[in-house]
Amino acid sequence: MNKKRPIYRICAYSKEKILKEDLFRIVKNEHGIYFDENQSIPGRGVYLKKDLKTILAAQKAKTLSRGLRSAVSDEIYLELIQALNRERKK
Repeated sequence: MNKKRPIYRICAYSKEKILKEDLFRIVKNEHGIYFDENQSIPGRGVYLKKDLKTILAAQKAKTLSRGLRSAVSDEIYLELIQALNRERKK
């Protein structure tokens, strides 16, 4: 009986332990900072809860910049909001 255990990660803003599939991953590697939609790009990753309030609060608090130890542009936050809207339409 080989059941897979659920994978949890911690939201960088709320510090909640949440299932990985309920989080967005933002990654920093030698090429830059990206929204990792498939959660497969190698590099330093930071997770944010899939929630509009959390994304906006993290932007205001510069949570991703601290977690990735680098400046994060507002374009990344826009990508997260767009991805959230796409998921809600499904």
